[in-house]
Amino acid sequence: MDILTDQAFFRAFHILFGITWIGLLYYFNFIQGEYVKIADPDAKADVFKKLAPNALWWFRWAALFTFLTGVILLHQISVRIGTEIILGSTMGILMLLNVWGIIWPNQKIVLGLKEGDASVAGPKAALASRTNTLFSVPMLMLMVYSAHGSVPSNLMAHPEWSITNTNLLVGLAIIFIIQANAIWGKMLPAITSVRSVIVSSFVLAVAFKIIVSSM
Repeated sequence: MDILTDQAFFRAFHILFGITWIGLLYYFNFIQGEYVKIADPDAKADVFKKLAPNALWWFRWAALFTFLTGVILLHQISVRIGTEIILGSTMGILMLLNVWGIIWPNQKIVLGLKEGDASVAGPKAALASRTNTLFSVPMLMLMVYSAHGSVPSNLMAHPEWSITNTNLLVGLAIIFIIQANAIWGKMLPAITSVRSVIVSSFVLAVAFKIIVSSM
């Protein structure tokens, strides 16, 4: 058997890497981030020196390998790509770019691994991380729905229709507006606290479910 065509093999590793990535994303947002807000200076310094760099190593590489196995899976199922997988994949790719392009470069400054203004870098990394948390539930929902939904939408089978697919365009517009805020905007009330970002992520998932179900 050609391993490169074994969909089950790559799907298993895609899920494994994804669990590691999203699990660490939730750890940073829900546990470590809240802890360092109230930690004593010595404890906070210890987290930044010993714990965070190690966790960020696993975090960023899990993100990359989730993406790489996802690309292989997309190639394998290219004849069955629909609105759900396009929207979910778009969020996943932007989340990866946020990890490597915003979170990690700015966290290096916060952790003292690179010179820079930590007072500026910290909020930038936090905003991108909260944006990824916001994306996480709808992204996972759409990925699962694309594989197990009862009536998947096959855009690749109807390329002339996909270009003017209003549902897809609306979904992509929402995603890129949120991402634009992650790059140039600020921490909004909808994602400021742990509770608010969890609620907002589920609300966003419901919104995308309505979008893809109204086709």
